[in-house]
Amino acid sequence: MSKDEAAIEAEIKEKGLTAPRITPADLEAEIVTEDFHVFPSSCLTVCCLTLKNGFTVTGESACASPENFDAELGRKIARGNARDKLWPLLGFRLRDQLAA
Repeated sequence: MSKDEAAIEAEIKEKGLTAPRITPADLEAEIVTEDFHVFPSSCLTVCCLTLKNGFTVTGESACASPENFDAELGRKIARGNARDKLWPLLGFRLRDQLAA
């Protein structure tokens, strides 16, 4: 969980917002595997997250200057970008459950 997410979670709890919602822990719990690929002769890193139900989401990162390429940083950014795509997916699922 990022510092920003932790701060938002703390604020939500302080305000007593207890209705059903998606949390950062919910996102992490959905992820069963993560795979990374850096394309040869590039600065492009792709992360593929596989979820419990088999669905996959991807995230990418790239730098403009090859001199700035760092594999570890590229993986962090690509994973974060893939993970960000889970919020609307899990939100949609929760809304369906609430509407039933």
